[in-house]
Order: sequence, then structure tokens, then C-alpha cells
Amino acid sequence: MHDITFAPASADNLIAIRALLEECGLPTADLHDGLLEHFTVCRLGERIVGTIGLEVFAETALLRSLAVAPGQRGQRLAHDLWARVRDQARARGIRRLYLLTTTAEALFARWGFARVARDAVPVAVQATSEYSALCPSTAVVMAIDVATPDQRGG
Repeated sequence: MHDITFAPASADNLIAIRALLEECGLPTADLHDGLLEHFTVCRLGERIVGTIGLEVFAETALLRSLAVAPGQRGQRLAHDLWARVRDQARARGIRRLYLLTTTAEALFARWGFARVARDAVPVAVQATSEYSALCPSTAVVMAIDVATPDQRGG
């Protein structure tokens, strides 16, 4: 995995991030450069091949847009992106992360996420476009406490 780098996303990355998310079948309608403040990108050379982001609400956040280009999967890039965003969340004082998924429940469960009831999610997270409109109502809602290191090695 030479030439793989990780960095905070910038507004200049918006088009490439949108393209990657669309390639992976993830929502992009509400993605704007201001939201990228809490995103991380993974590059192979100059090409963005992975991304992950947070939509932050005080001590909680919505984990969103974990995506790895199909040709780069199987190299633990998703795990590396998750580890970085988890550490960033802890550093920001975020205590709990929520996510919605239609395809990756098993992956997130291995990382310590557990299913939660839709009505148990904080109102601020429920009010996001991703939660209220972009993801189907059949999406699984999961959460994890990140305030303290977990025992799984992440």
C-alpha cells in the first residue's frame, strides 16, 4: 500500500468525494464544502480512494460517508479511516456516534457498533438530511460510545 496517505478533507475535494460516494451508492445530495470540515480522505497518489466524515452535534455525531473505491477494498483502508475518525471524535469530546447503513451492519458491528431504535437517536441527529430524508427508513441505525478506548482495537 505504498503511496497511501490520509488527510483532512478540504473544499477542493468536494467533487472527488461526491464522485466516490456516488460510485459506492452513498447519498451526496446534502454534501457541501462546509460539511467537509469533519471529513478525512484517503489518497492513492493524488486520487481520493476513500473518505469518512462526521456531522457533529456537541457530544454526539453522525458518522457518515465511509467509502472506499471498489478497486482499493480489502486493504484495511476502511478500518484505517474508521480509526482516524474515531480518534478525532474522542479528541473533540464526542461521546457517542450514530450511523445509518443498508449494507455494512456486520462491518460496523465488528468495530463495536450496536443496533439502536430509530426513536432512541438524539433529535439533532434525526433532523439531519441523511437521517430524515436521504437514507431509507429501512436503514439500520447503529451507535457506539467513543469517549473511552474500546477493547477491540477498533
